[in-house]
Amino acid sequence: MSTRTKLSRSRSARPGTPASGGRLLDLAIGAAIARAADPGGLRFTERQLYYETCRVLSPAAPLLRRIPGSPPPALRLPAFTRALDARGREGVPGLLPAAAAPADPARSRPPSEPDLYDYGLPRLLLCQDRSIAAMLLANHVHLEAACPVLAVPDALPPRLLAALERADGATVHVLHDASPEGVTLPARVRAALGPVPGVRVSSLGLVPRHAAALRLPSGRGPAPAPAAGSDWPAALRPREAAWLARGRFAEVAAVPPARLVRTVLRLTRGPRPPRDSVWGELSGLRTAGFMTWPAA
Repeated sequence: MSTRTKLSRSRSARPGTPASGGRLLDLAIGAAIARAADPGGLRFTERQLYYETCRVLSPAAPLLRRIPGSPPPALRLPAFTRALDARGREGVPGLLPAAAAPADPARSRPPSEPDLYDYGLPRLLLCQDRSIAAMLLANHVHLEAACPVLAVPDALPPRLLAALERADGATVHVLHDASPEGVTLPARVRAALGPVPGVRVSSLGLVPRHAAALRLPSGRGPAPAPAAGSDWPAALRPREAAWLARGRFAEVAAVPPARLVRTVLRLTRGPRPPRDSVWGELSGLRTAGFMTWPAA
């Protein structure tokens, strides 16, 4: 019997003792660990594991995938945290430690590569969530996309701004939550880049329609002030603005880890150049010059 079948039968049965409920949740977390790391042993954050556990506890979710919506999470966060504490974080393969708070610039050490920003920087990814930035780095997204990944700082360092300007047409990608604060982040980054000419700011999302299309679990926080709506992007649809005005939000951490990595790679790398055929490469070698095909 599969774990999902066990969970479905347990949910439909009469609630049992706290011990049986704890065992059910432990089974769900075990299944979520395997799903979050698939494929190839991905690293993931505690928040991503929480949302993956919610998907395990919602066996009907795949059937509703084509129906847009952002349902509430199937599990309360404090219950998940207690179960993970009882299981032991050290024994969870692939789980990343909590992201450290930003260091004090006055006490931080100088970079080990002092010439890091002496070159042009054509692409940069800024993440609203420090844990998501650490997760993408742990899965080597910055290497595959040839794109540095940073958490959004309070102020962009002057050397970073100079490197973006030196690239002549750089793009700063912004990955943010579908929340009242998240949807305004690209505009704040654009304002911080004001003195740098020729730099484009691109929002990777999330926005409410992304959360609905992916059926991401959503939460509800304090409703923003009515004046906050004037700072939201004009491209938001009226239904999305109303959703945000009620204090609703969906986190990037709710996106399945493998899908998040694939999407970030696809959007930051851009279209791949067309692959030449073998015969085209061989014919090109005849005119390539030094140490190529010998002349007849």
